[in-house]
Amino acid sequence: MTERIQALRAESVAARPSFSAERAVLTTEYYQEWCGKLSTPMLRAGNFFTLCDKKTIYIGPGELIVGERGPRPKAVSSFPELTCHSEEDLRILSTRPMTSYAVSEEDLSVYRDTVIPYWRGRSMRDRAFSELPASWIAYYEAACFTEFMEQRAPGHTALDGTIYRRGLNQAKAEIAQARATIDWAADRDAWDKDEELKAMALACDAAIRFAERHAELAESMAALEADASRAAELKRIAELCRRVPAEAPRDFWEALQAYWFCHLGTITELNGWDAMSPGRLDLHLGSFYESDLKAGRLTREKAKELLSCFWIKVNNTPAPPKVGVTAAESGTYNDFTNINLGGLTRDGDDASGELSYLALEVLDELRLLQPQANIQLSAKTPARLLTEACRVIRNGNGYPSLFNADEVAQAMIGMGKDPADAREGGTSGCIETGCFGKEAYILHGYLNLPKVLLLALNDGVDADTGKRLGPATGDPRKFSGFDELYAAIEAQLGAVLATKLRISDFLDRMYARLTPAPFLSALIEGCIGKGRDYYDGGAKYNTDYIQFVGLGTITDSLAAISEFIYGRQGLSWDTLLGALAANWGGQEELRLLLANKAPKYGNDDERADAIAVRLIDTLIKLLDGRPSPRGGAYHIDLLSTTCHVYFGLKTGATPDGRRARLPMSDGTSPSQGADRKGPTAVMKSLGKLGQARTGGTLLNQRFLPGVLEGE
Repeated sequence: MTERIQALRAESVAARPSFSAERAVLTTEYYQEWCGKLSTPMLRAGNFFTLCDKKTIYIGPGELIVGERGPRPKAVSSFPELTCHSEEDLRILSTRPMTSYAVSEEDLSVYRDTVIPYWRGRSMRDRAFSELPASWIAYYEAACFTEFMEQRAPGHTALDGTIYRRGLNQAKAEIAQARATIDWAADRDAWDKDEELKAMALACDAAIRFAERHAELAESMAALEADASRAAELKRIAELCRRVPAEAPRDFWEALQAYWFCHLGTITELNGWDAMSPGRLDLHLGSFYESDLKAGRLTREKAKELLSCFWIKVNNTPAPPKVGVTAAESGTYNDFTNINLGGLTRDGDDASGELSYLALEVLDELRLLQPQANIQLSAKTPARLLTEACRVIRNGNGYPSLFNADEVAQAMIGMGKDPADAREGGTSGCIETGCFGKEAYILHGYLNLPKVLLLALNDGVDADTGKRLGPATGDPRKFSGFDELYAAIEAQLGAVLATKLRISDFLDRMYARLTPAPFLSALIEGCIGKGRDYYDGGAKYNTDYIQFVGLGTITDSLAAISEFIYGRQGLSWDTLLGALAANWGGQEELRLLLANKAPKYGNDDERADAIAVRLIDTLIKLLDGRPSPRGGAYHIDLLSTTCHVYFGLKTGATPDGRRARLPMSDGTSPSQGADRKGPTAVMKSLGKLGQARTGGTLLNQRFLPGVLEGE
């Protein structure tokens, strides 16, 4: 690690995430002047241009990649058009013990006096909640599900190689061509398309202006710089910023900077959950790296330093502040920018190269919260890449995660996507699959499977509040057998899903109509050609995901019921339901019996694993392929981020022996401590689920350090 990187890393790690009201104030002032005078796409593009033209810019000492989301490293913006934080919210953000953000009195004052008075009642969240039905609110408050779009915009995509082949000026030329081909006589959407395309062009101008301002700042800093070496670097930075993203990058340094300006543009325009991801960074930058090395313009050491500067930039952009349920369900600074390494080319060949290994070195040396990185393993991946990845993993930082690139591609092909696009895609955010640069894949929140089970055990009534949430599916004491119990669970799940999806579709339309994203749209294939926004079905592919939480907990609970009530163990429903209602009070022996002697998912035990498979089958039957408003379809994901903790806090005791308020299982992982037969048994259990039927699954496995020592 060079001295420069040591200093930049230390600064990034030491910086406390802080709240900046600057974006909120600029947006408020722009809306006050222009809202109602422009089409919605042009209003959004004009606001984006204002932000890029007026927001504070920052170039820190020693930086080689420039640009920040806020006025300083780790300063996060507010998006009042989506969620207008209250004064109390901001004070909580500043003082809460976890994921706090420093909030200055100056920012608090301007927010209170300028931002809140305008946006209260006008923000997306306020408008949405004023129209939500009581059934949705009841399920939501009972933690049956969450909704990402109640505080953050639909996001969660990654770029492909287009931005490295095509500058924004060329994108503007494509936009002009698309406008010229609009059939004004026959196309009833002609005006809407033209306004959207004009907005995309203006958004491209905004990003170019943002880069030009950095060039101007770098030039002025160079003129005042006493150190000749740093002055030369600043002049080179100015040259870069004059070039990209307006034109296609010519070398490795320009390519990194081009991506970073595009990344900053998308997270300045809106606060998409999750943040934009670089996607296949080694695949797209590999040719720049190799050609620069061959031409003598770059050394491996300099490339590593540039890549490290880029890594630190990502770490300087924590997630925008969330409050209430949204903060509880995903309490982290991580904005889930995810870099894919390895994988496949469009033709199905191995895509790894020397840049893959260099990125692993940077990941291992810097050990930052962000960006995440993963290895896309295929049958064609060299053993060396897996070995090097495992060397990094054994250091205990949780990265890189590992994915089966062949299964990832197969999952997307199964959804009807072109095989070449699928192979060039990968995973972003946490584990979600998508065709990078070509797809809008939107996450709609988590769904609490163990809570659904408890509703079925209580005839649709929430035992915590005594309120009816779901349909009356009967008293389990009167069920004739396991299949009747399972039918009750399926009925409760269907009711929860129907309620959630109705509002997910409603919010989807609100974002399309009120907060289009013209800059993001200009970067994603399909939007220019269709003249449609990313949020309005413009992308080549459109997918929607619901994330199901607690698979291990509900599976183990049903396995316990099957074995001890419907099997030969003689446990009565009265005893079990009474124990659950009392949170196992006075029934510790029974709790331990169910926790330790019932079949457990994750042990290659067919008695439990078959139930997990049946549950996945049910989720797919109820959700998979359901049409979404953007012209795509819903699919299932199995992950939890930190929501298994939040859902656990809001969920009573479960028949697997779990006590009330404790975390439930995460992702597709076995319940905590339930996997007793080692990691291979876990893998065999998961192998039965049919991973390619989903849009992504998460398995967390933890090893004692000694297990991974040596070669």
